[in-house]
Amino acid sequence: MDWVRITHFGHSCVLVELSDGRRILLDPGVYSAGFEDLTRLDAILVTHEHPDHRDPERLPALVKANPDAQVADGPGIPSSLTVGGSTIRVVAGDHALVHQDVPRVRNNAFLIDDLVFHPGDSFALPPGPVRILLLPTGGPWMKAGEAVDYLRAVAPAIAIPIHQAGLADIHQRLHYGLFQDLAPSETIVHVLDHGVPAAF
Repeated sequence: MDWVRITHFGHSCVLVELSDGRRILLDPGVYSAGFEDLTRLDAILVTHEHPDHRDPERLPALVKANPDAQVADGPGIPSSLTVGGSTIRVVAGDHALVHQDVPRVRNNAFLIDDLVFHPGDSFALPPGPVRILLLPTGGPWMKAGEAVDYLRAVAPAIAIPIHQAGLADIHQRLHYGLFQDLAPSETIVHVLDHGVPAAF
């Protein structure tokens, strides 16, 4: 089985490294740190335009430092991308509802090689079985029970909590505990340390 290495740079920003050497960064936003000096990236994927997912100050320098990286940023990207030997399927949709009076933006969820699924700010379902789900933990558009229901619907082998920066530490731990207690029996919840790679 192919291995994958995940590094969580805080909130929604994750580096996915595949066994064939591909390096894919998702959602370098303003609440994340440690991604700024990354090089040799093959792709930079942005789920949507909100600054906690797309830092307008640091993204241009990151793109410049990775001139060969394929950049997927915006609502008009195709439904499938090829990055070297990797296939990235795009699930296009809307940002989850914050309030009926708050305009919704487009949101792209990304499935990398049927291994890793990043839903952005949505509970979009992957187009097929997925090994690793990057699981939203907290935000103004969601509650913990919805995340549990989403975790059960996707039923991945591994769930990695992300999108947690807006929660106090005590609430982060509370949500992680709910995920671990209420996850499907076949799912293992891994809480990653900031900036520390973990192989799966």
